[in-house]
Amino acid sequence: MRKIYTLFILFAIVLITGCKTAAKLYDKGNYDEAVQLAVKKLQKKPDDEMRSLLQSAYQYAVNDHETRIRQLSDNTNELKWEWIYNEYASLQRLYEAIHRSPEAMAIVNATDYSSYLNTYADKAADTRFDRGMQWMDKNDKISFRNAFNEFEMALQYRPGDLAIIDRKDEAYALAVINVVVMPIESNRYRFSSYNDHEVRNFENDLLRQLQFNNSNRFVKFYSSWEADAGNIQADQFLDFRLSTIDIGRTRDDNSTREVSKEIVVKETVYRPDSIVKEYKKVYAKIRTTRRTMLSEGNLQIHVRDAGGRWLWSDNVQGNHNWCTEFSTYTGDERALSDSDKQLVDRRQDYPPHDDEIIRCIMNEINSNMLTRVRNYFSHL
Repeated sequence: MRKIYTLFILFAIVLITGCKTAAKLYDKGNYDEAVQLAVKKLQKKPDDEMRSLLQSAYQYAVNDHETRIRQLSDNTNELKWEWIYNEYASLQRLYEAIHRSPEAMAIVNATDYSSYLNTYADKAADTRFDRGMQWMDKNDKISFRNAFNEFEMALQYRPGDLAIIDRKDEAYALAVINVVVMPIESNRYRFSSYNDHEVRNFENDLLRQLQFNNSNRFVKFYSSWEADAGNIQADQFLDFRLSTIDIGRTRDDNSTREVSKEIVVKETVYRPDSIVKEYKKVYAKIRTTRRTMLSEGNLQIHVRDAGGRWLWSDNVQGNHNWCTEFSTYTGDERALSDSDKQLVDRRQDYPPHDDEIIRCIMNEINSNMLTRVRNYFSHL
């Protein structure tokens, strides 16, 4: 019983809080929100205060929107039909909210503005379509993009209109920049270990990432084969050239340090509790070799237009760093600490194979190159 009583109190608090919130929205002039919230609260628990608030908030909301509609009707801006449409859309949302609640319908005789929405949706669509056709007449890529955006907006007000859809598709076809990604060129005699199969894999992965991670919808990437097969007119060409891949040589940096330790060389036991130890200092020299190898690669990127004019170029580098460390010693082994012994016992490593080095370089080049290429084409 106590739990039921507690739940009842909590429910009452929620209702009171909701009423206060609706009243606050009303006092602040947020009449649309006050109507929406009042309808919800009336569905849970009708009361006279909420009925009165709903009536008053709805009337003020209608007055505000209709005043703005009259003002917009005198505006000379060609986009005024959209603004008027938005005002009627707000009024229609209030009608629908009230219409869903029998309690609210009994209190407020809300007006259905659907016919006004249809009228001004048509006007807004016609305006956007006309603006799109004006952009089409300018006959350049930027204008075709603007036309596409206008037709897209028109379809929001008149979905499914085939005439607008056809014009939108036409504008897009004229606005898009078709980029053909050419096969990678390389000095084959310098990259003999990086075989043709791996080069093709690199090219395919590059094209796939450009096609599926492209932030500019007005840029399309094709392989040379796709462009030929689809009879696609190229606007730009993206060229890559592996100019250098240098497998480095190992370099040794040596350092020597001397270590020493006092050790017990003799113990004389006179009694169990009387032991005399003789100490001797032993020495050793530790020679540590730090062996490194740096390998580098460079990919040249060029973008040119259909006429062969260079539009953009960049160099992308990839590196592979390899390092190992080992030690030897001379002298007395007893002078070595535990950490020194670990260095001495460490197995000497050898550099990775050329194939692995080149693969790592190409992976880094690929990662850096994709970012730069996408940044360039995202701003076109």
